[in-house]
Amino acid sequence: MIDVLVIGTGEYVTGLAGESVVESDKSFGVIALSLFDMRQRGLVGDISLVGRNGKRFDAIREHFERNLKGAYPSLDVSFNAYPKEPIVDEDAYKVALGEMKKGSAVLIFTPDDTHFEIAKEALEAGMHVLVAKPLVKTLQEHRELMDLSQAKNTLLMLEVHKRFDPIYADAVDEIRTLGDFSYFNAYMSQPKSQLETFKAWAGISSDISYYLNSHHIDLLSWALQDIARPLSVYATASRGVADDLLGREVEDTITLTIAWENIQSKNLATSIHTASWIAPPADVHSQQRFFYMGHKGEINIDQAHRGYSIATDTKGFKSANPLFMKYTPREGKFAGQSGYGYQSIAHFITSSHSLEKKSTNLKQLNKTLPTIANTLQTTAILEAGYKSLRSKKVENI
Repeated sequence: MIDVLVIGTGEYVTGLAGESVVESDKSFGVIALSLFDMRQRGLVGDISLVGRNGKRFDAIREHFERNLKGAYPSLDVSFNAYPKEPIVDEDAYKVALGEMKKGSAVLIFTPDDTHFEIAKEALEAGMHVLVAKPLVKTLQEHRELMDLSQAKNTLLMLEVHKRFDPIYADAVDEIRTLGDFSYFNAYMSQPKSQLETFKAWAGISSDISYYLNSHHIDLLSWALQDIARPLSVYATASRGVADDLLGREVEDTITLTIAWENIQSKNLATSIHTASWIAPPADVHSQQRFFYMGHKGEINIDQAHRGYSIATDTKGFKSANPLFMKYTPREGKFAGQSGYGYQSIAHFITSSHSLEKKSTNLKQLNKTLPTIANTLQTTAILEAGYKSLRSKKVENI
């Protein structure tokens, strides 16, 4: 087993925004719950959580005891907290890193602009690191971390759970049978309520393209390895709703149009990636879909709707997706181990442990996981999109 440190205590980790349970499909969180289950299964040792505001840990523990343990009575939801006192400490993660054993696993779920510094310090401390998408915001940062990971022989992986979705993974395999790439169109959204959750950084340190377009950009880059390469990016945006809600200039919706070239034939292709955080409340928290056209066929996926809907007195009508995270208990126990949200974390944990025990190596992991070494193109596209949005010009890659 391997000890784990999670840096960040927001919605995706705990299911809380501030001290309130989120009104989304992640009210139980994803990271902490998955790790508690992995500890029960003998995959994880000590679990530590770091947040800048130690005053929030009473609310986090109460939420875990009432809701997680309420649903899964045998689940151990205990953890070590940093800062250890109810104070605000921006450097609490540094204290935590200093107390972790070399070779432990560190998961970073903090605002986008903090990923680089925290990941760098974790790698320098000899830790294996998982970072929420986007991994970093610039190619320069990406390359520096890639070199450091290689030098330290530690795993640095991007948390893009879509790669572990069986339907998306099958689509990638199908794409590779369809000859030259021609056209791709992806859309992903979250409701306006997320702007309140993300108000501390939305439009300041990052934007909705880095946050959501990263999913389908990574998916397409993964699918088109050795088939096509990106040439340039042009970004456009819509405005108005977020400006009013947050009282500052924030893009509502960002679209990246990417020009591609098929490597063998030199035929050109186009992909369009749109992300928004001003969607109305709906039957799903996040609309997610794409259309792919190759020279020999096409693929349509509506990832938000799997033909499974539930209507209850308390929650109303919802389109359910237990393929991501299954929260409904089975005989009083957590039963979501096969979900691709869980699997993304589990692959990182087991791979870090295997690398530490020398039963695998980075070269092998780079073939099967979204590591720092094989996600460079995703960062290149996102950075070019960011530059294009501000220059209002096409940015070459």
